[in-house]
Amino acid sequence: MNDHHKTFIAFVKLGHFLRQFVTSETPTDERSQKLDDAITLSRHKNGWFTRENVVHSLKSWGELLTEENLSAWLVSYDLNKNSPKTVALIMAGNIPLVGFHDFLSVLITGNKVLVKLSSNDNVLILFLNSYLCSIEPVFKETIEIVDGKLKGFDAVIATGSNNTSRYFEHYFSKGPHIIRKNRNSIAVLTGNESKQQLNALGEDIFRYYGLGCRSVSKVFVPEEYDFATLFEAIYPYHPIVDHDKYANNYDYNKAVYLMSEFKILDNGFLILKEDKSYSSPIASLFYERYKNLDSLKERLATDSNELQCIVGEHVTKEEIAFGLTQKPSLSDYADNIDTVDFLLRT
Repeated sequence: MNDHHKTFIAFVKLGHFLRQFVTSETPTDERSQKLDDAITLSRHKNGWFTRENVVHSLKSWGELLTEENLSAWLVSYDLNKNSPKTVALIMAGNIPLVGFHDFLSVLITGNKVLVKLSSNDNVLILFLNSYLCSIEPVFKETIEIVDGKLKGFDAVIATGSNNTSRYFEHYFSKGPHIIRKNRNSIAVLTGNESKQQLNALGEDIFRYYGLGCRSVSKVFVPEEYDFATLFEAIYPYHPIVDHDKYANNYDYNKAVYLMSEFKILDNGFLILKEDKSYSSPIASLFYERYKNLDSLKERLATDSNELQCIVGEHVTKEEIAFGLTQKPSLSDYADNIDTVDFLLRT
């Protein structure tokens, strides 16, 4: 069995382990107990990483890492074209396992990975690394977790904010690189949505407390849109305000808006503010009214480099159905940059 096949099989086994874990009410063996402990520790280190959200991420990866899904993802690439290299990953830490797709992509294409973890998400990735190394020794030669300065790499994939991206560009622009900036996701409503669709939109807004680039941070609505329908549909998500960090952001942003005399809509756990920007603060959702859907489509096409997901029905070719932004497939690439293609061409 060659190293590529070993890598493929190891990720399939990881998927099987994750599926078993999320369907068991209590840990069934030593490895399950270690993952359970890692979930607890990750919450202690990062208050946004609630057990529910971490398990949601693990469940999603468990569903993706099957032989069928991995094969379907990779079938359109010629992995034999890969020139083995060492790829440095600078990971973000805004949501659980946000850097795992890059990690998977580098390894499954036959490369070595040099990982610089975010301090906000340095427990779960370390566990998955430990698990992979325990079931397939080849990973001990192809994975290196780095605390200090990155060196000895042939390409880099760095994820950060618009500010850190300028730093990354300065240091990494001479070699092959993918440097990701801030992106936001939006929803386009027409007023014809069902209550079920609007309820599902709540998942797109509130999952991971809105901290992901796939989290809906703004909605576009018709000029006469009545937000009472939306508020009613998303009311089941109101327990989110019981989370201390979310509640603190809700209280703070509401106070700022009120002191600034901004006109806001408020339902006790989400603040709606009319704003041209795509990026809204935690516990806030920006909205903008549109007169003409065709004009809005043109604007969204122009601003495509700022957007990750567009949620809607019969709005754009690239749209995502309500409730599915946080369930990307293996071929849904961050910033719409094909990571596997980049790795094979580099």
